[in-house]
Amino acid sequence: MAIMQRDSLDKIAHWEPFRGIEQLHQEMNHLFDRLMQEGNGGGRSLTFIPSAEMEETDQAIQLKLEVPGLEAKDLDVEVTDSTVSIKGERKSKSKTEEKGIVRSEFRYGTFERVIPLPASIQTANVQANYKNGLLTLILPKVESAAQSTVKVPIS
Repeated sequence: MAIMQRDSLDKIAHWEPFRGIEQLHQEMNHLFDRLMQEGNGGGRSLTFIPSAEMEETDQAIQLKLEVPGLEAKDLDVEVTDSTVSIKGERKSKSKTEEKGIVRSEFRYGTFERVIPLPASIQTANVQANYKNGLLTLILPKVESAAQSTVKVPIS
């Protein structure tokens, strides 16, 4: 059953409900192809991008990243005054093989995430904690960024 609707010029237009699904399918294929090309072109494949959550106060920025299945020694965190870069590698320790078939739904390999910061930070005073797959960074702001807004009189 076709649903019909009238456009502004009083012409009858046919609604094609699967056109949107076809377009989504094509876009997903394009995205998958791009990811495969980027992964193969650099000699390494990025397996996942850790989820992040950022909270900003007047004094600091708190950044949390989900990186389950890793140990602190598997992570490399670099901080500049305006970005945080987190790199790591998830290694496969055991494989289950049954009748010549290896089954695994976990993703293994390297990952990298660079996060721009909304304010300049004191790189020497950054604190990091890793517990239960959650990396937490406390990034103190430089004093000029932590100051409040000042009203300037106009003469």
